[in-house]
Amino acid sequence: MESRHARHWDRLAARYDDLSAGVERRFLAPSRPWVAGRVHGRVLEVGVGTGANLAHYPAGTDLTCLERSDPMLEQARARARRLGLEVAFVHGDAGALEAADDAFDTVLSTFTLCCVPDEEAALAEMVRVLRPGGSLLLADHVAAAPWWLRAGQALAETVSVPVQGEHFRRRPLRVVRALGLEVLATEREGLGLIERVHARQPG
Repeated sequence: MESRHARHWDRLAARYDDLSAGVERRFLAPSRPWVAGRVHGRVLEVGVGTGANLAHYPAGTDLTCLERSDPMLEQARARARRLGLEVAFVHGDAGALEAADDAFDTVLSTFTLCCVPDEEAALAEMVRVLRPGGSLLLADHVAAAPWWLRAGQALAETVSVPVQGEHFRRRPLRVVRALGLEVLATEREGLGLIERVHARQPG
């Protein structure tokens, strides 16, 4: 099942930006400067996709970007070249990061946790590689505030989860709190559909 989901995103990579342009403009774009503008020190972006966040990082950011889809990774590399950015790109799994404990000052992930097989495992890995006092920055589409919209999300998941592994009703904020991080800021918009989180590793 997981390999089938991976192939789905691989096939979409070359056309992903065009296909998602409307959703990006209306729902996703406002979150990118919110998260990228808060980074500091050595930064890991988990699930870089085609690199939509790259233009929003402060100049000179020490940035490593991880992605499990090689075709998506190629799109992100091409975007970095166009922007004239020096970025370390690595192929990897959000649920099993190949990095040492306490390796990064900031870990960031946008619109990725909705698609990982195990949200809790991926967040636990992000926390593991985050230094004491470091920042965890997230943005994702989550379970909506109104019950009737959550019902629609549940219906959509009957197709989206088996076909592409995409979940609409997750709430990463709950997992972040359970992992013991201090939540410094959080915002929701669009009837609660989009949630942004800035949390800090204790220490």
